[in-house]
Amino acid sequence: MQGFIYNIIRDTRYGVLHNKKTYKYFCFSNIFPIGDFHQGDKRNLLISSPDRVFLKIIEEKLLSFSESKTPIKIGEMIFYVEDVTPLEIKIKDNLNLITATPIIVRIPESKYEEYKIPIRFRKKRYAYWRPEHQVYPFIKQLEDNLVKKYKQFYKKDINIDGLLEDLKFIKSVSNKVVIDGIERIFIGSIWKFSFGFLNSKKKKLLKFGLDCGFGERNSLGFGFVNQVFNDE
Repeated sequence: MQGFIYNIIRDTRYGVLHNKKTYKYFCFSNIFPIGDFHQGDKRNLLISSPDRVFLKIIEEKLLSFSESKTPIKIGEMIFYVEDVTPLEIKIKDNLNLITATPIIVRIPESKYEEYKIPIRFRKKRYAYWRPEHQVYPFIKQLEDNLVKKYKQFYKKDINIDGLLEDLKFIKSVSNKVVIDGIERIFIGSIWKFSFGFLNSKKKKLLKFGLDCGFGERNSLGFGFVNQVFNDE
């Protein structure tokens, strides 16, 4: 999926994004509904970003594929674009979120003692957050990562005191991803987040998180988060 998106923007102002050593500021969902694929099936895909120009270019490219009935290849499968619909997310109080793809949180080596990371999980440079660890490191690293991305994208400060109010761990997930021909394993986790009253700063940061992705490796599709309506 990442390769598909990079192919779309290759000949645009974002063509150099792949090689930049910085946050990419986009994320994407799984192709859904999830299940076995058969010829003629219809599926959906969500691509999100806080960069409206980036999304507009994606929209125009996909619309051109739809109008010309150009086949697109994702992995080993061929798809045709039938429709492209822009979506606008609104953040309100009593918000419920659930991760659609695993959230990746890495704990830097310098924080092992502070976060009391068990010896068996301590690796050189960083360790992935796992349910065997305390929940505080997950919350702290996730909030700090989101604030850092927000500051770099908008080039202005935002100070938040305790963004995550009520969170429920669902499960841990191990994903294999091939990068530059090398298979790598990423350890992530699935969560449900609930919020009561949200001030304007928290709404801005959560909106950014929904657009950009929660945690790390968003441009690989990790950390894509959906709103849950009617507490379903």
